[in-house]
Amino acid sequence: MLCGLLFSLVTWQVLVSGPLLAPDHALSRALVRTVPDSVTERLSDLGNIPVALPVLALAMAYAARRGRLLAAGTAGLAMALVPALVIPFKLWTARPGPLEPWAAGYFPSGHTATAAVAYVGAALLVRPYTRRAWPTAVALVLTGATAVGLILRGWHWPLDVLASLLLCTPLLLGVGLAVRRGPVSRRSTRRSSG
Repeated sequence: MLCGLLFSLVTWQVLVSGPLLAPDHALSRALVRTVPDSVTERLSDLGNIPVALPVLALAMAYAARRGRLLAAGTAGLAMALVPALVIPFKLWTARPGPLEPWAAGYFPSGHTATAAVAYVGAALLVRPYTRRAWPTAVALVLTGATAVGLILRGWHWPLDVLASLLLCTPLLLGVGLAVRRGPVSRRSTRRSSG
């Protein structure tokens, strides 16, 4: 609920050119192109569908093979919801980019949303089998690297990236809930069918 309220606040500020845009623009001006484009472009590419989606697909296949069909399906649904949620907001807000004021559709960041759902979703699916924190740490680093790359390259404003993270958090909470529910045992399946 908090994520939804914060997302609504940020969206409202973008729509009405509210006071949050001044620090957003100042931060962007201070950060854009402070790191070579060759580095920030590679970081941004982590949010591309051909890069991020296979990671989630492999984790979904692994979880499904281990009997966690609900969790795998929920992760797939979360990823399918990313464009369904992001694209309408891009069209509605028509926010220009930091380096392309003539273009529109930068809010929220689709690359950030894709990276967050793919990498964190994958970590949530495989973590029960590793019993270690490294999948979550790797997912957060990859998602953060994507976000930082997008901001430093000038492809997104910081609020675009923040909005994507706020938008995706409920999706990831749903995946986490499905993972915690665990696999359906064969014994309970037999009882319910008999």
